[in-house]
Amino acid sequence: MTSRLHGRGSRGRPGRREDVLAVLREASSPQSIVEIADRVGVHPNTVRFHLDVLTENGQVERVTPEHRSPGRPPQLFRAVRRMDPNTPRRYRVLAEILTQSLGEDPDPSGRAVEAGRAWGRSHHDPAGATEEPVKRLVTLLEDLGFGPEVEEGGDAGGLPSIGLRSCPFLELAMSRPQITCPIHLGLMQGAMDAWGSGVSVDRLDPFVEPDLCRAHLRTRPTSGVSRTDRT
Repeated sequence: MTSRLHGRGSRGRPGRREDVLAVLREASSPQSIVEIADRVGVHPNTVRFHLDVLTENGQVERVTPEHRSPGRPPQLFRAVRRMDPNTPRRYRVLAEILTQSLGEDPDPSGRAVEAGRAWGRSHHDPAGATEEPVKRLVTLLEDLGFGPEVEEGGDAGGLPSIGLRSCPFLELAMSRPQITCPIHLGLMQGAMDAWGSGVSVDRLDPFVEPDLCRAHLRTRPTSGVSRTDRT
C-alpha cells in the first residue's frame, strides 16, 4: 500500500506544501505531479498549485525528461538543493555579535567610527553626483531610516545641522551607544569623504532629546588637515 505523508504547518495545521517538498527531497529522481499526488494523498491539482509556489520561491525546479517518448512529456520536478530561502532572518543577533566584538577592542568607539567610515566610503551613487553633498547625505540617511531633518544655521559658519528623528538600530543604540552611535558618525563621515565634499560631519550628539539625535557639520580645513572627530 502506498504510504502517505502527514506534515504539520507552522501553526499545527497540516502542511501540504511541506509534504510536497519533503517528497521531492526524499526522491532519488525527479517526480511527476501524479507520483507526488499519490505519495502525499491529494488531488494532482492541489500538488500543481503547491509546485507553482515552490518553483516561484526557488525551492523546486522543473526538469526535462532524459528519454522522450511520443506524446506530451510529463512535467517532472525535483527539489533545489540549497538552504530554505524563507527561513526567518535574525540580523539583530548578528548585529549584537559584531557590536559585542567591537566592544572588546581597547578603543571601541574609535574602531566603530572607522568601521562606519569604511562603509560610508564604499557608498558611491553616481546618479547623485551633481547633487549638493548635504542633500546627498540627507538622502542617504533617509534611505537608511534615520528620519533626517535639516536644521538651518545651527552650526558655526552658518552650516545646517541634521536632526535624526529615527534610529534603525535603536535597541543597539540604547544598549551599546559607545559602539552604535560612533558607527553612525563614521558612516556619515565616510560618505562625505567618498563624495569629495568640502563639508564633513564634525560630531554626533546622541539623544539630545528623547526623540532626537543631532549631527553637526563643519567646513573642511583648506590645508586638508582636519581636527580629530569626536562623538
